[in-house]
Amino acid sequence: MSQTPVIICNAGPAIALGKLNRLGLLADLYTEVLLPEPVYREVVVQGALRGEPDARLIRLFWQRMGWPVVPVGDELLNRITPSLILGAGECAVLALSTQYQPVEVLLDDAAARAEARRMGIQTRGTLGLLVQAYRQQIVTRLEIELLFQEISDRPDIWISAHLCHSVLAGLEGSNR
Repeated sequence: MSQTPVIICNAGPAIALGKLNRLGLLADLYTEVLLPEPVYREVVVQGALRGEPDARLIRLFWQRMGWPVVPVGDELLNRITPSLILGAGECAVLALSTQYQPVEVLLDDAAARAEARRMGIQTRGTLGLLVQAYRQQIVTRLEIELLFQEISDRPDIWISAHLCHSVLAGLEGSNR
């Protein structure tokens, strides 16, 4: 019997789902999602200082769900040696992931995803979350098409239109 992986979220997916007002998909897909403290500071604290409306939404959502914001100390951070230059949030996600087995990390940044794969860590990005929700019949075909279009059109969500179109094309003709 396979164990349910521990889910650890980075800034990109949290911000994108917050901007799309679809944070609830995380609750639909997972029992609990961990948010490393450096990611929380980046998304919620610094986001609020910049006046980002999704910062408040993410804070309220995490509180409402009762999901943990997990401290990641230097001792844990020193256990990883990324082969690429990564931000504090990505490093915290990868460091925290070494504490769990099985684990899945939610990352959009290409370099961070490459590093996670190098470390043998399962990854999923915002688009992968949406595809998972579609395959589990949480969102309809029309909803996923509209979400991908919105992501493509929004300059404040840093996922390329080309990637959105490629992933959506991969769903063409696929069964749920």
